[in-house]
Amino acid sequence: MTFSILARDRDTGTLGGAAATGSLCVGGWVLRGDSRWGLSASQGAAPSPMWGEDVIEAMRMGRDAANAVDAVTRPDSGRAWRQLTALDPGGGTGVFTGEHNTGWHGYADGPDVIVAGNMLSGPKVVTETLAAFQTARGTMAERLIAALAGGEAAGGDSRGLQSAALLVLASDSPPLTLRIDWAEAPIAALAELHARTQKGEYARWLPCVPTRDDPERHPG
Repeated sequence: MTFSILARDRDTGTLGGAAATGSLCVGGWVLRGDSRWGLSASQGAAPSPMWGEDVIEAMRMGRDAANAVDAVTRPDSGRAWRQLTALDPGGGTGVFTGEHNTGWHGYADGPDVIVAGNMLSGPKVVTETLAAFQTARGTMAERLIAALAGGEAAGGDSRGLQSAALLVLASDSPPLTLRIDWAEAPIAALAELHARTQKGEYARWLPCVPTRDDPERHPG
């Protein structure tokens, strides 16, 4: 019921994920990440939040994304109703899609990026999401929002969209996690919310927030 993208900036190591769905609260369900160990998107007809967390733990323990996905999905007797993607810190990808997910379901990937979805209008959703990310310019967040817009223009979730989310992680900056839990045009709302984080008092406050590289950072 969702399409999502996970990506890595090869030059900076910044990790980013975005998702949109025809149901509520996609950000709370789908995206998980740690700037040191990677990202995951757990979705599907009966998504497992534990999958998203467990695959990151598996990558923390040294598995690459493909092996981590296999280790997490293989023992689950309900895996046929679920979908999982992962991106490891080196840009490697892994994916599993259960056969009982409805509508069109599948994925597309490239260097340092993977897109997957289910209950989509067709395969162009994932290929156009990928293409939009690869051709977009700007920050990781801006490229991910452009990717979601590309997927929506290609048909998106076959039911339409109700929610969208963005997650950007880097060791030298505070986490950026934005959620539109319901809106008539959630990707446009996500773009507007992101724009608000880049100006005014909020943007001036961000350099005071601790990061992994500078955990004692403060306003002084």
